[in-house]
Amino acid sequence: MKVFNISLVFALIGSVSSYSTSPSSRRELMTKLANGAIFGASAVVLSPSADALEMCPPKANNCVRTKWTPPPGTPKDEAIASLRDALNAYPQEGQADVDGGGWAIAEDNLAGSGTARVEFKSSGKGNFAKFFNGGKPFVDDLKLEVEDSGVVQVKSQSRVGDSDFGVNKKRTDYIGNTLKAKGWTV
Repeated sequence: MKVFNISLVFALIGSVSSYSTSPSSRRELMTKLANGAIFGASAVVLSPSADALEMCPPKANNCVRTKWTPPPGTPKDEAIASLRDALNAYPQEGQADVDGGGWAIAEDNLAGSGTARVEFKSSGKGNFAKFFNGGKPFVDDLKLEVEDSGVVQVKSQSRVGDSDFGVNKKRTDYIGNTLKAKGWTV
């Protein structure tokens, strides 16, 4: 059994080094090895190109993972400018009965690493907030990563709970539709 396990590890390491660029960190290597061990060696090659954003947990009802693609030929800096415009167009009072507590950019490194995190808050007025969150607003995180190609990897997830009643999808759809009106593919 030990020989088989060692052989599997060497096979996975070989598949990582022969089909993709070499991992830049031990963490990335271990992640790729784990992905290969769980989903097969081909999953190592087919993993998403975004490094900062992980996938939503399996069967998660409180998470949305998608991407927004700018029009062909759009440089990264122009994609970032359009993304900022779309974020700033999101109403502070929320929309479609979500995000009534406003939003704030918590981390902004779009100009550097191409990443950002935006915190969205519920109004805190509903029965769920009163009973399950002590009357405090629920907080969701929208994480963004802009690739060199200008493609934006998106993840919106509730911090607590198992379901968000479609809030994260409404939010990403609203921002995505703002970009779609500018010629983006969402």
